[in-house]
Amino acid sequence: MQVAVVTFDGFNELDSFIAAALINRCRGEGLEAYITTPTPVVTSMNGVQVTGQRPMEFIEDADVVLIGSGVKAREVVADDRLLSRLRLDPSRQLVGAQCSGALVLAGLGLLGGMPVSTDVKTRPFVEARGVTVLDVPFHSEGNIATAGGCLASQYLATWVITRTLGEDAARGVLDYVAPVGENRETVERALHAVRAGELVQR
Repeated sequence: MQVAVVTFDGFNELDSFIAAALINRCRGEGLEAYITTPTPVVTSMNGVQVTGQRPMEFIEDADVVLIGSGVKAREVVADDRLLSRLRLDPSRQLVGAQCSGALVLAGLGLLGGMPVSTDVKTRPFVEARGVTVLDVPFHSEGNIATAGGCLASQYLATWVITRTLGEDAARGVLDYVAPVGENRETVERALHAVRAGELVQR
């Protein structure tokens, strides 16, 4: 199973790298994430240059697509040519968005009235599109999920691992990366966030 972590110019390192790194702990089980970019090289909001592992066309073949956040999200949404390269199909793919990635999902018309989780700075722009923003770090409905707040990227990764490999696999990954002495709390917090996010009513 392949995961496209869509990473635009101006991306937030925490959003793309945390999700990709956690998911790639499952390579042995056949789940692998790739930084997927619209250009060969993208530059983060802090000036870190990254060479994409896969081009945007990879999205069509991916089993999971995660839309990362960044300071240029509004520019992405305003670029019809770039949006046309985001060929997502929630009927056969898991689709997730981190922070301002929710704005991209709204721009693509994929939410269909679904409320989202997003970051504080993105919230007014998402709401301006008629989308309800929830005060929770994670929310999912069916095959679409959103996470709000940089460190909520761990919840998006937990959702992907749980949906594709099961909760035991997610527990194993979270337990390994948890701060020493905080293993149980870290694992249960992430799993609770994902479970609770699935239960939030509109």
